Amino acid sequence: MTRIEIRQHRSSIGEKPGAKQTLSALGLRRTGQVVSHEDSATVRGMLRRVAHLVVVTDAKESR
Repeated sequence: MTRIEIRQHRSSIGEKPGAKQTLSALGLRRTGQVVSHEDSATVRGMLRRVAHLVVVTDAKESR
């Protein structure tokens, strides 16, 4: 399975509680932070909810 990198590029201040909880579930706490997750339908659904706050790219495999 492929991995994706998720970078939070906007603050969650003023967002609805659901968007804040989704960012937290993805492991994002602050603007500029980057996390890596396996690409799955569950993660894609979470990203759809916070698409205006994050930037998604393909992770580089370093093996």
